[in-house]
Amino acid sequence: MLSGCATRDLELRRSRSAQPALDAGWTRSVLDAGKFSLIAFTPRSMIPSASLSIYIEGDGLAWLDASTPSFDPTPLNPLALRLALRDPSTAVAYLARPCQYTREEERRNCSVRYWTSDRFSKEVIDAADLAVGQLKARAGATNIRLIGYSGGAAVAALVAAHRKDVSMLVSVAGNLDTAEWTRRQRISPLSGSLNPADFSPALQAIAQQHYVGGDDDNIDASIARSYAARFQAPQPSVTVIPRFTHLCCWEDIWPELSGQNFGLPGSAPP
Repeated sequence: MLSGCATRDLELRRSRSAQPALDAGWTRSVLDAGKFSLIAFTPRSMIPSASLSIYIEGDGLAWLDASTPSFDPTPLNPLALRLALRDPSTAVAYLARPCQYTREEERRNCSVRYWTSDRFSKEVIDAADLAVGQLKARAGATNIRLIGYSGGAAVAALVAAHRKDVSMLVSVAGNLDTAEWTRRQRISPLSGSLNPADFSPALQAIAQQHYVGGDDDNIDASIARSYAARFQAPQPSVTVIPRFTHLCCWEDIWPELSGQNFGLPGSAPP
């Protein structure tokens, strides 16, 4: 009985998290991404464009509490999805992380380490890279913009470091220096993960814009600045939005931020 209740609760969470995309008329896709099946949402009718904006979700419900990992990382509040839905670009896609939104028959290699210690491992990044390539091909795009929220920013940066078709890298509350983040949070290092800050040479030529909430007590501006400090001049732009937190209130201003060519060279609203 308890198992049945847990299964129903999980299905309800998956459905609720996906509902904003379905309400907007977007289509759910299952992408064969090597080690994993990754879930994507895209507009039912995408207007052809040379540039495709791909939003990558955060870590989701990775932990139930400080010592108990979740058995399913589907996010409770999929902010990257909500930002994608607010993007005024003509070609937009949303990419979930391993095992987020996956139904039982779609779940492959869903070990908890892939949303805890190994959340940014080579296997995870390789899978995201494959999925990005598939979404680009479907859209008929020639270049891509990668926009990552929270841990999705680490995935976006690591994918960008291995591709030649990324025209811009954008983060919102992004975990861009995982070593600095675990040190400041006083938690165990992400032992099986890559650190985006270590890939600055490969990212040097890519236009970047990184947004941080002034009241974010999870990933504050020090993480983005530590990442930016690893670059030669010109260093990536870091913009702090006063009073914003890790979740609030990015949706409200996202059409304006993304409409300003993702903040380059325009200034962010207060």
